[in-house]
Amino acid sequence: MIGLFRMIEKVFITSNNSATFVCPQCGNVTTADVSKFASTNKKITVNCTCNCGHRFKVSLEKRRQYRKSTNLAGVYFCRLENGDVDKGNMRVVDISTTGVKLKLNVERNFDIGDMIRVEFHLDDKRRTLINRSVVVRNVHKNLVGTSFAPNQGDDPALGFYLMS
Repeated sequence: MIGLFRMIEKVFITSNNSATFVCPQCGNVTTADVSKFASTNKKITVNCTCNCGHRFKVSLEKRRQYRKSTNLAGVYFCRLENGDVDKGNMRVVDISTTGVKLKLNVERNFDIGDMIRVEFHLDDKRRTLINRSVVVRNVHKNLVGTSFAPNQGDDPALGFYLMS
């Protein structure tokens, strides 16, 4: 017998320590004060009960920016110690206005703070090219969390993409 798998939705904690919950059953929207969870560094899962009686779980996220799940093919470039440039295939698995999470085709030994260049196309109507330097923030096997390097300016196309 195969059980039903229910995905736990992510809800983002805002700067004023509130979160907006949407019932997956009836669509009812509720905003609540979640300040008691804002200072913890642990993963937070909350059991919710809607006015309609439906019970569901949500995961509270403390990210500063919304991250959009993606599956965008691209390439990364990094400078080796001998000065050569190495190139590899990757997928952008999520994106925000401040950075991207990459899934590399092979594990790499990046250090926190390493600067690499990423190049990929958004899946918008224009297939907008994103070609940016990023700073490695965390590495877990072949998943690399990055933030956009400072002083590159904002990309309006990326902002529009995240709103769609």
